[in-house]
Amino acid sequence: MTFVVTDNCIKCKYTDCVEVCPVDCFHVGPNFLVIDPEECIDCTLCEPECPAEAIYAEDDLPDDQAHFTELNAELTKVWPVISEIIDAPEDADEWLGVKDKLEHLER
Repeated sequence: MTFVVTDNCIKCKYTDCVEVCPVDCFHVGPNFLVIDPEECIDCTLCEPECPAEAIYAEDDLPDDQAHFTELNAELTKVWPVISEIIDAPEDADEWLGVKDKLEHLER
C-alpha cells in the first residue's frame, strides 16, 4: 500500500507533509505535490500533517479520487523530490476545499 495525494492539494500545495516524511517520497510540481509509490513506506506520518486533508492511504481513497493513484506515480517520474517546507502559494487558502480542481493542475 502507498499514500496518495489527491485533488484538494491542487493550487493549495501546503508542504507540511514533506517535512515529516522519513524517506523523501514527495515530489513537487508547479501547483501540486505527489507521493512516489515506490518510495513510500506507509509510515502514515504525512496524512495528519496535511492541512488540506488531501492525502489518503491507497486503500481508503474515495472512489472519485482513485485516478490520483496513477497520476501520483506518473508525475513522480518527472518532478523533483522535495524534503523541506516551502511557502504555499499566496492564494492557497482561497483554493482550500474547492472541489474538482484537476483542470487546474499544472504539469
